[in-house]
Amino acid sequence: MPDYIPNVRLRAWRNEHRLTRADMADRINATPVGIAERLTCDEERVRRWEAGEVRWPRTPYRLALTQLTGMEPEALGFSPNRQSDSRLIEAKAMPMDALRAEADLYGTMELAQQLQASDVGTGTLEALAEAVDLLCRAYPVVPAGTLRDRTQKRLAQINHLLAGRLTLDQHRELLVITGWLTALLGCVHYDLGEREEAETARRTAFEMGRQVGHGELMGWAHEMSAWFALVEGRYEDVVTAARMGQAVAGISSAMVQLTLQEARGLARIGDRREADRALTRGAEVLSSLPMPEHPDHHFVFDHSKWVFYAATCYTWLADDDRAEEHARETIQMHTRPDGTSNAPMRVADAHIDLGIVYARRGDLDAAFDEGMAAFDIDRRSLTDLVNRAADLDRVLQLHYRREALAKQFHERFIVARRALSSRRPELLD
Repeated sequence: MPDYIPNVRLRAWRNEHRLTRADMADRINATPVGIAERLTCDEERVRRWEAGEVRWPRTPYRLALTQLTGMEPEALGFSPNRQSDSRLIEAKAMPMDALRAEADLYGTMELAQQLQASDVGTGTLEALAEAVDLLCRAYPVVPAGTLRDRTQKRLAQINHLLAGRLTLDQHRELLVITGWLTALLGCVHYDLGEREEAETARRTAFEMGRQVGHGELMGWAHEMSAWFALVEGRYEDVVTAARMGQAVAGISSAMVQLTLQEARGLARIGDRREADRALTRGAEVLSSLPMPEHPDHHFVFDHSKWVFYAATCYTWLADDDRAEEHARETIQMHTRPDGTSNAPMRVADAHIDLGIVYARRGDLDAAFDEGMAAFDIDRRSLTDLVNRAADLDRVLQLHYRREALAKQFHERFIVARRALSSRRPELLD
């Protein structure tokens, strides 16, 4: 699992101009500076720039890039400060540990609260906010059912506090904390196929954000609406919800996520030009944000997530080479040396993307292997998995209906769909 931060702005520029890495290298060499300096840029050099392995190219290459793109190196995602931002910031605790840390913290917080004269003190609010952050960091790998139950328990306890003695500032802060926890609950409900419960939580989170004027929280509530619409095949609604969220989210992770959801909606309806533009806008906003201290936090958008979203966009746009490039890098970025993953749901989607690419290229064996790999991942968003597996199943049924492997994958897909409709995720185990 590489430690470098992907340069998504450079990658977005190349994608928007529909260049392969080799094409871009050739164009750099053909610039006036490239000719004068006899530059020998190649596909591997561009890959290292985009992967973040090189954060500040040598002067001739920076000049050639400016001549090619009309943009300064900083606007292309490069930075001369190699020490401070060349590597991803490590989370202080692994996500699985985050759930245990939350339990320990909450136990300590409850004890401290009993010793306070008022119902809620500053220390209690700070501890609550930290506990919610830990739960959000547990989202990528903790089973959805486990996280749902823990989140519901915490919400019941916090709602009890909302009925206690509070100042106006305390009430506002507690509403924000509750709003984030409710949004998280909506996400795990949806992962489990609990659609009505998810929508109720989403609306509640939005209302809490609206009451206190918290644009980012409202933005994430709109993002959830876009996500639901995407999975349910309402692609025009995806774009509408994403743009509504962008109007309130401000410069935040929510804004990046909403812009990338817009790109996915546009990709689903086949609008390549506007999808590329949305991907580029998302890269620009992402590059303006500080590096996240905890990129594993569900409501934080990190650079590797941009690559993941782009993989699916290009899969839906049938740009197979670009889809494969981004999907492979998604798997690489999120796979630890021991073979485990710090973002299993992203990896599952990337395997589906690769399966679709292989199927369209005529390689049934590889398509089957990639599709089955997605089902084998422990932490699942069952709703999303069924939706994406349906994409691959349609391609396999179209081209390989009579083949044994296509039938085997279809049977596995049917089991997953039954697990979702019956709310029995254990059927997939």
